[in-house]
Amino acid sequence: MSPSTQAMQKDDSQNPAMLWVQDGEALWNRAVGKSEKSCAGCHGAAPAAMRGVAARYPAYDAAAQRPVNLAGRINLCRTRHQQAEPLAAESQELLGIEAYVAFQSRGLPIVVATDPALAPLRERGRKFYQQRIGQLDLACAQCHDDNAGKRLGGSVIPQAHPTGYPIYRLEWQGMGSLQRRLRNCLTGVRAESFPFGAQELVELELYLFARAAGMLIETPAVRP
Repeated sequence: MSPSTQAMQKDDSQNPAMLWVQDGEALWNRAVGKSEKSCAGCHGAAPAAMRGVAARYPAYDAAAQRPVNLAGRINLCRTRHQQAEPLAAESQELLGIEAYVAFQSRGLPIVVATDPALAPLRERGRKFYQQRIGQLDLACAQCHDDNAGKRLGGSVIPQAHPTGYPIYRLEWQGMGSLQRRLRNCLTGVRAESFPFGAQELVELELYLFARAAGMLIETPAVRP
């Protein structure tokens, strides 16, 4: 990140992602669905109730018998408790609520979920991270571990830490989820991508968050 991009992220009055956080706050307090419940109706005021939540996701959902990321948890709450339709992947509404919830954990360290059911799924994510894929025959690790800090197509290769999602990318001129970024990488190596919410993407998220354990949540982050 350039000094100007870092300054944009640190100043909430200049950070464009704060617009999504503000929208998310309004949605948090809005009653929806057949139950006519709001998120606040169950969880209370977000600053107190959601502090630290984003730092420990993805997590295992026993009822669904699978891991879910933060966006997945939001949609499960909508369908189970609010009796509302799930929000579409990458929609302004879902990104807004996710950004608002994650914003409450800004500055807290990422904590790896210890549920034993997650261990084999996290291991699958690790294997995928290290597996060569696509027509370019590249693995995530080859770029983000072996060549981090070098340049590819004029851009600095990052270490692929998921500390700031959902993020505002200047390239996108808008907010996007970690899965959007992962799908972009898959396309970049000319591999077949997975749909939003796919188990493979959540498993990769599990590994990335474990890899970034102890790093601080930055949401809402700004990137080039």
